[in-house]
Amino acid sequence: MRVKAILRRAKIEESKEIKIGDLVINNEERTAFYKDEEINLTVREFNILFKLLSYPKKTFTRMQLMNEFWDSETSSSSRTVDVYMTKLREKFAHCDEFKIVTVHGLGYKVVLNEKQQSE
Repeated sequence: MRVKAILRRAKIEESKEIKIGDLVINNEERTAFYKDEEINLTVREFNILFKLLSYPKKTFTRMQLMNEFWDSETSSSSRTVDVYMTKLREKFAHCDEFKIVTVHGLGYKVVLNEKQQSE
């Protein structure tokens, strides 16, 4: 099981593209398309979304996300992550493939819709 998990994570790290139904996110091109329509994302929005979609159902704390996507000298608080999640939810409100779920008191995770989980 450990080896499987390591191989799965390595594949995700190597992955250049995530396809979930009509959603395509390309890490190399830094683009996100839903039903062939590009969704404009800032670099940080893209990075956060790609991370969450790479590990569906895994909860990331605000601090984990801050440590990964903000530099150590930032004056931003961990609540800044909440602002980014709100923006991502707004931009993907019409996307039925996934939703960003708040894990109260901890952080955030992506949950794929049931149809996507079975594919």
